[in-house]
Amino acid sequence: MRKSWDEYFMAIAREVATRSTCDRKHVGAVIVRDKMIVASGYNGSIRGLPHCDDEGHLMEDNHCVRTVHAEANAIVQAARNGMRVEDASIYVTASPCFGCFKLVANSGIRRIVFAEFYRDHRIFEFSQLLGIELIHLDAAAP
Repeated sequence: MRKSWDEYFMAIAREVATRSTCDRKHVGAVIVRDKMIVASGYNGSIRGLPHCDDEGHLMEDNHCVRTVHAEANAIVQAARNGMRVEDASIYVTASPCFGCFKLVANSGIRRIVFAEFYRDHRIFEFSQLLGIELIHLDAAAP
């Protein structure tokens, strides 16, 4: 049976997550516009600096702050390559933290599809206020 577009792009986001260099949470993101991938990202350190896998975690308030989140890395990759993300969808293996949600919203992405819910309930209220479609796919889906 053929996968839906959402299932297809989420499967790719899951594969992207395998590149993550922070073992506390492997997250992948794929930005899609007109059914074409324009950028991807995973959580890892600032470009050119050691990763958690290399030097360990940099912890603040029980969060590793050494990493740049997958959504931010995908948006940055799109910007570095001159790709428009306005009116795009982002597929993320875990729902965005509030900081990443704000980046996604300000980038013009209009649809967030996530697998696992991760921590921040504010995204539900703010997505409604902003008219951003928020879709929770079953995390157990293949």
